[in-house]
Amino acid sequence: MPRATLGGKPIWLGVAPARFPTSRGLAVAEGELYGQGVKQHVRFCTARDGVCLAYAIHGSGPPLVRVATWLSHLELDWESPVWRHWLQQLGDRHTVVRYDERGCGLSDANIGDPSVDVWVGDLEAVVDAAGLERFALLGVSQAAAIAVAYTARHPDRVSRMVLYGGYARGRRFRGQDSEEEAIVAAIRAGWTAPNPAFRRMFSMLFLPNGTPEQMAWYEDLLWRSTTAGNAAALYRARGGLNVCDLAPQVRARTLVLHARDDRVVPVGEGRLLAALIPDAHFVLLDSANHILLEQEPAWDVFLSEIGTFLGADTRPGLPIAAAGLSAREFEVLRLVSEGLTNQSIAGRLCLSVRTVERHLTNIYAKLQVSGKAGRAAAAALSVQLDEPPRESSR
Repeated sequence: MPRATLGGKPIWLGVAPARFPTSRGLAVAEGELYGQGVKQHVRFCTARDGVCLAYAIHGSGPPLVRVATWLSHLELDWESPVWRHWLQQLGDRHTVVRYDERGCGLSDANIGDPSVDVWVGDLEAVVDAAGLERFALLGVSQAAAIAVAYTARHPDRVSRMVLYGGYARGRRFRGQDSEEEAIVAAIRAGWTAPNPAFRRMFSMLFLPNGTPEQMAWYEDLLWRSTTAGNAAALYRARGGLNVCDLAPQVRARTLVLHARDDRVVPVGEGRLLAALIPDAHFVLLDSANHILLEQEPAWDVFLSEIGTFLGADTRPGLPIAAAGLSAREFEVLRLVSEGLTNQSIAGRLCLSVRTVERHLTNIYAKLQVSGKAGRAAAAALSVQLDEPPRESSR
């Protein structure tokens, strides 16, 4: 199986030939679940209480860990008109590590007794299994609270943190008890019913501006990801989250983004989250969707903001663009301009040294310089490489 390094530690990518059954009756074997268009590697690890967690790695570049959200499926998300663009475009700039939370997707159906400590423990298990030492963290929706708790407890592990549509306190701490009970009742009544009327409530909340296809897919994802019992228990547990005391302890640079008309998490909760975290930067997005969709302008703003914040905006200026360099080649060239050796570049980008050498050969050919003079040419281009990215209007 192919070998790579994350955080300086070797890891094995790909699923071992042996099958790994889950309590949901699914099994994962290399090459069986994913077509040629999906290049991810699924592995399994064990949480403190013995629950089996499925995690996946895809993309290339600096590591970005996405904390598990309510209802995900490592396989089905790639087919999704709701999540596919998230996976593809984040993977263009980062080695993305994500996992199905307990009770969902390819992870164990047993949810145990979910709490902040349990969910943070699951994140700890995944990043340790993936061999990560230091990484950027992405928390979407309720996962933002878990990201905050993890970062407060592990200041040496998180380089930067991005939070979208999140909150520090759950529904029961903001006077939404009756709303929570109504949604739990809807889950129990219509989770797997042939008539999607009960599930339509979720798509109207999460994707009010979605297309019929996007809404239908999201409604289908609900019952395909987990059982009604697990969904209700996880939703109720989310309502009791509270990391208001932990947020001020965060020392990592933090970017908080929130949709202006979010119907799932009020924008005021996003502002509160940003206010609690020292020196956090808050960006208001012009959207009503809790899950940003590919066709809306807010998605482009989101990508631009996190690309700039994480230092992963690799769009070249005109002279280099004219040479036809790919995003990966441009990234390699930037590291060459910083004086890194081929071995250091390989470690930074989770590539083999031979792959870095192949990229450099292509780069020098496109720039029409010899290999011997290539590094000097790259250094001469460093001024252009370090130009500040263009700002996007909000």
